[in-house]
Amino acid sequence: MNMYEQLESYIGYLTRKERSRATVNQYRRDISAFIIEMSRAAADGCVTKEAVIKYKRQLCERYRISSVNTKLAAINGFLEYTGRRDLRVKTMRIQRRAYCPREKELTKREYLSMIDQAIAQGDERMSLLMQTLGGTGIRVSELRYITVEAVEKGEASIWRKGKNRTVLIAGRLKKRLQSYIRREKLTGGPVFVTSGRKPLDRSNIWKMMKRLGEKAGVGKEKVFPHNVRHLFARCFYENDKDIAKLADVLGHSNIDTTRIYIMTSGYEHRRKIDALGLVL
Repeated sequence: MNMYEQLESYIGYLTRKERSRATVNQYRRDISAFIIEMSRAAADGCVTKEAVIKYKRQLCERYRISSVNTKLAAINGFLEYTGRRDLRVKTMRIQRRAYCPREKELTKREYLSMIDQAIAQGDERMSLLMQTLGGTGIRVSELRYITVEAVEKGEASIWRKGKNRTVLIAGRLKKRLQSYIRREKLTGGPVFVTSGRKPLDRSNIWKMMKRLGEKAGVGKEKVFPHNVRHLFARCFYENDKDIAKLADVLGHSNIDTTRIYIMTSGYEHRRKIDALGLVL
C-alpha cells in the first residue's frame, strides 16, 4: 500500500471516529502536502526521520507556529496510524501571551455598533443572529441548533464531537427570537435560514458580518464570528469570575483553552499593571 492509499485509509478511520468534516478536510490537505514533499525527498519511497525534521523546519519558515503545530498533529497522527511512530516529530512549544493584540480584539462597543448597523439597514435576521452568538457564546457552526423548538423551550441541546451540552436561551433573547419566529412564520427547524428556508452556512454569515463591520467602521481584522464568542467569554468571566463554569458553557474540555478566550487586550493589560502602583 503506497502513502496515498494509506492516506485514504486514514481518512476513512477519522470519518468513522466522527471527526468533523472540516477537520478531516484539513488533515487531508496537510498530509497530502507532506506526502508530496516526502516523495521528492525520498525517491526510493523510504521516508527518514531526517526528512521529516527537515519538512518541519520548512513549515516553520512558512507558517505561524500555531499553524505548524496543527499540521504536525495531522502528520503525527498519520504516521502513528501507518505504524511509523519512529518518524513522529515534536510540536513547537509556544510561550502563551498574557494578553491578546488590541487590533484583533472585538470590543463590546464595536459589537453593539454592528448590531445597530444591522437594525439601521432593516436586517433583523442579522441583528438577531449577532445577538444570538453574543448572548449564548455558541460557535457559528452551532447556530443550526437554535431551532424554533429550542427557542420555545428556552434552551438548545448542542452536539459536538460526540459530546452534548445544553445552552440556555435567556429571557430577552428568547422574547426577541419568538417575535422574529412569528413574523417570519417559522413553524420548526433552524431559526436562521435563507429565503429558501435552508440554514445559513458559515461562509454566508462571515460575508454578512464583514459587510456590517465595514459599514459600522469596525476593522476587518476583528470581524469574525468566533470573535463574538471570545467577547461573550470575556464578558461572562468579568461578571462571574468562574473559569470552570465558563469552560462548561463554552463546551471546552480543557480549561487552558478557556484561558485563551478571556485574555484582555494589551491596552487593558498595561492599565492593570499601572494600577498596581509600583512605579512612581
